[in-house]
Amino acid sequence: MTSDTGLIPAPRAVEGPMRCGVEWDAGTTLWAAPGTEGTERWLRSTLGAALGLPLATGPEDARNSVRLYLDDALEPEAYRLSAVTNWGVEIRGGGPAGVFWGAQTLRQLLGPDAFRRAPLRSGATHVIPHQIIEDAPRFRWRGLMLDVARHFMPKEGVLRYLDLMAAHKLNVFHFHLTDDQGWRVEIKRHPRLTEVGSWRARTKFGHRASPLWEEKPHGGFYTQDDIREIVAYAAERHITVVPEIDVPGHSQAAITAYPELGNTDVIDTTSLTVWDSWGISANVLAPTDNTLRFYEGVLEELLELFPSEFIHVGGDECPKDQWRQSATAQARIKELGLADEDGLQSWFIGHFDKWLIARGRRLIGWDEILEGGLADGAAVSSWRGYAGGVAAARAGHDVVMCPEQYVYLDHRQHGGADEPVPIGYVRTLEDVYRFEPVPTELTEQEARHVLGTQANVWTEVMEDHARVDYQAFPRLAAFAEVAWSSLPAPGERDFADFERRMTAHYGRLDALGVGYRPPAGPLPWQRRPGVLGRPIEGAPPRR
Repeated sequence: MTSDTGLIPAPRAVEGPMRCGVEWDAGTTLWAAPGTEGTERWLRSTLGAALGLPLATGPEDARNSVRLYLDDALEPEAYRLSAVTNWGVEIRGGGPAGVFWGAQTLRQLLGPDAFRRAPLRSGATHVIPHQIIEDAPRFRWRGLMLDVARHFMPKEGVLRYLDLMAAHKLNVFHFHLTDDQGWRVEIKRHPRLTEVGSWRARTKFGHRASPLWEEKPHGGFYTQDDIREIVAYAAERHITVVPEIDVPGHSQAAITAYPELGNTDVIDTTSLTVWDSWGISANVLAPTDNTLRFYEGVLEELLELFPSEFIHVGGDECPKDQWRQSATAQARIKELGLADEDGLQSWFIGHFDKWLIARGRRLIGWDEILEGGLADGAAVSSWRGYAGGVAAARAGHDVVMCPEQYVYLDHRQHGGADEPVPIGYVRTLEDVYRFEPVPTELTEQEARHVLGTQANVWTEVMEDHARVDYQAFPRLAAFAEVAWSSLPAPGERDFADFERRMTAHYGRLDALGVGYRPPAGPLPWQRRPGVLGRPIEGAPPRR
């Protein structure tokens, strides 16, 4: 690695750069081998528009050109970028994704102007220093989870975040579509999920203990065509969209829309509304055949929309109080010969694990699905520290590491009084940079079950995209390097070098219009004075 390139995430190897270089101007042409057409289109539509260059198709041997190739000697996401004076730029990728990631590196080499939507200066020449970069990712799963249930993000905002992910070589978008506070995806056979479940009358402003309310309706949802567009847009950027439909907890919005889904022998589910506050709702799905058939119908429509290998079913934070009081739930426990309510949840998740496997898909859920026994074939999102991931990997299950102590980006970035709506532990840019996804206690064989890692953005206290930007950046840039680059052990990582490279990267984020947290602290309009948060002091437990 080298700090001279200013690249984030840092590449595996760089030869150079030298003072001479390749000039990009109106005469620069573009040649693309078969299989690289997607990156060819992206270069013209994005870099061409930003720099005001036509990037016309030219011959393969043109000197001032960009050439794209597939090279089966490389791993699918690996690339080799050569910028050679008096010759041009060549990007070789092991697959279409590798070529695309090479193009993201090329964009960074061109400077901040390449991150704008229109040229600042007509006729300008841009110079790429002479160098050769060889690069490949450490993990196959480099994810970002965005919660659009607590605060809805319109489609254009989601597409923008897919572009931001691509710019940082992140390749899995975990789309948290349902929760107690809102249902965000159209299901044609169950229209009330969006007619009723997609909006709430008012919203708590700040932590749930805050006395403040936003006294206006909040809501929104994505039509199925919106979802198709989002999935296609992501695929063009080699990003897989993994949808999450949360069951059996975090389901009050669905129960409000269809009261028969709840524990009707315990409470009057017809009196429920889409939840307007935060926390863990006691209102969970009833473990009935009707509920199973209902969600099978939901998933049937989802499978038509999302071609991803994995479907996320949540499975987290499911209070069992209503099941303990429910004669129906207790009868099901007895019928199935289960030990307790944890076993009932395991049965519930296991049903959908088998259902998805039968349709060529795989189930993934939060680490609570370990309670009562992990469903065969299920994968785990380990969020409550490392323990869930360790247990799952040792049992032979695949794991995505996303421990809240390191990569929950809703946690505050600084201990200062000006931090807006401070939640959780202080997790600085350096803390994220020193995160190690693979638990040290795993053997080499067990560690192979770690598919990768993911940063999570829960939006209870993020009412708009500006607040999401502030919480996500610049820490998402540090996370991207952890997920992509082959870094040394946490204590040996050169954070000073990363900070130096961030100096250049802030210019790129500025050009993209990202409202990140400045190193010196929040700007006046980024603060939320008087809005109650829930800061936790001290260092977080590793668990």
